[in-house]
Amino acid sequence: MTRLGVGRGTLRLRSGGPTALGGVPGGAAIGAALGTLAAFLGEVRAPESLLLLLTVAGGLAGAFPLGRRVLHWGAGLLSLLLALCLLTPVLRGPLNALSLEQRPQTADAIVILGGGVQCGTRGLAASSQTRLLAGLELWRAGYAPVVTVSEQSDLFSATCPKMSVIEREKIRKLYPQHGPQVLTLRNVTTTRDEAARVRDLAQQRNWTRVLLVTSPSHSRRAAGMFAAQLDARGVSVISVPAPETRFDATLPLPSDRLYALQVVLYEWLSRAKQGVGGTPER
Repeated sequence: MTRLGVGRGTLRLRSGGPTALGGVPGGAAIGAALGTLAAFLGEVRAPESLLLLLTVAGGLAGAFPLGRRVLHWGAGLLSLLLALCLLTPVLRGPLNALSLEQRPQTADAIVILGGGVQCGTRGLAASSQTRLLAGLELWRAGYAPVVTVSEQSDLFSATCPKMSVIEREKIRKLYPQHGPQVLTLRNVTTTRDEAARVRDLAQQRNWTRVLLVTSPSHSRRAAGMFAAQLDARGVSVISVPAPETRFDATLPLPSDRLYALQVVLYEWLSRAKQGVGGTPER
């Protein structure tokens, strides 16, 4: 209901329901923007559900004055933080802290961690492709006679092709004769699973050293999980990360900084999840 009130000669318009309803579209728009951002930066596995949830939640919050203030202040603060990350190379330090690069040494095996597969095109994700090529370069250089590849579990998608099958096929095409010995780490979901499979292989085959190949931003956390499984069994882990191909690690452009923000947030969230006893992501 709208009322006209006169005070000290000023005409004031007070409104109730229409104002509240008018905040719903703005709240929904902010919620949709947050959902899109979260799906990208967090590499969420169900982005459609998250986008719908945050859109509805933003619309509901926009119907109330306190909710609108929280949305507006939160969106403003988040915009400032994003601007800082995208307009300056402030992420160089956090990004470098995630990487562990060591000089390769002669070893018993080269462990190539899985980086994902494209279910629709049935091809390797860019990170998987880069890790595979980096591992094969180490094999060609004579650092180890054996390479391992990972077979992902069906936990998230039973219809996707297996990474190990695609990688074995690529190795056979590259080296139809006299290629490396390839072992498969079966039914893995996380890096911790891969470390456990390598631990078992090391015990069976009396390995004493492995070279660990993964993406740079994943290398320090991965090396820590492998060391936790292998150090007690007398197996040393040497981290030899693959090149970063998704973005320029010197962060010269906003697009590079956006992808760097994605990997930094993903690694921080994975470490936080691991720290409270959850299962770490890949």
